[in-house]
Formats: sequence, structure tokens, C-alpha cells
Amino acid sequence: MTDDWRTNRIGTALRGENPTVLRRLASGFAVIGDVQFLPGYAVLLVDEPGVQRLSDLPRPRRLAFLSDMDRVGEAVERACRRLDPAFRRVNLEILGNKDPFLHAHVWPRYDWEPADAVSAPVWLYPRDRWSDERFRLGPHHDELREAIGGELDRLHGPAPEERRPPGADTP
Repeated sequence: MTDDWRTNRIGTALRGENPTVLRRLASGFAVIGDVQFLPGYAVLLVDEPGVQRLSDLPRPRRLAFLSDMDRVGEAVERACRRLDPAFRRVNLEILGNKDPFLHAHVWPRYDWEPADAVSAPVWLYPRDRWSDERFRLGPHHDELREAIGGELDRLHGPAPEERRPPGADTP
């Protein structure tokens, strides 16, 4: 497995080579975020590399994407509430300003966040949070990955098109 998953997230997910994939969903891939300064940060990636915005999809696929976004959001909420009593809520965002493919951010928010950050958008966190090695996704996030993946399964049992990524453990 190479690091090209960071530059081709959707292509590597389709090939089973993206190590951040939690589950294959109807419209794309639920992935855990590269940075975890807010533990449980996840992203829904559309499964069509050329799709840049929600309006690029036909209406049934749009609705599937929004439904999957809701599912990822609820899975993150359930997992984070169970793992951290200071969990507050989940923020859902479809932005697309940096990466040129359709994706939705799922940000858990916590009571332990700094007072000046807790009520602001995550994007206003100091830049060092995004590159600090302490928050880089790694093996110490395995429990969180398993919790979110398990919640995704409980919210909707895996259908044939919703298979686990290669190498994922079974529940």
C-alpha cells in the first residue's frame, strides 16, 4: 500500500487501498479523518471521482449521498457519545473549497474544547492543530475506528454493495 491515497482518495478507496476507509456505503465511502484533534472526525467521500458538487449527481444519487451523510453523522455521534462523556454534538458540512471532489465533513464537538473554539466553525482552529503529529491518525485510533464502523453497521446492516474494505475485521 502506498501513500498515494492522500492524493487520490476516491480512486484508492475504489481499489481497496485507502487505509482510512471505515465502510463502503450506497453513495461512497465513510472514512476516518487524517487528523483527529476532535476525536471521531470522519468524512463521506462520493464514489465517483469526477463528481465535484452535490448538484453534479442525479437526484436519486444526491438523496443517497445525503442519506449516507446522515448515517455517518449518527454513527459518529453514537460512538463519540459512548467513548467521551464530554461529547456535545456533530457538525455536518459539505464545503468543497479545497478538494475538487464531493465530500461531507462530520465533526464531533466536545465540552472540553477551548471556549473560543467550541462555538466557532472547526476551520477556525489554529493551523497547528491540522499538522501536529499528536493528532495524526494512527493505531491509537483503532478503538474509535471500530466504534464508528460498528455503529455504521448497526444503523443499517451491510447490504451487498456495502462491504467492508479489504483487511477490515468482522464485527
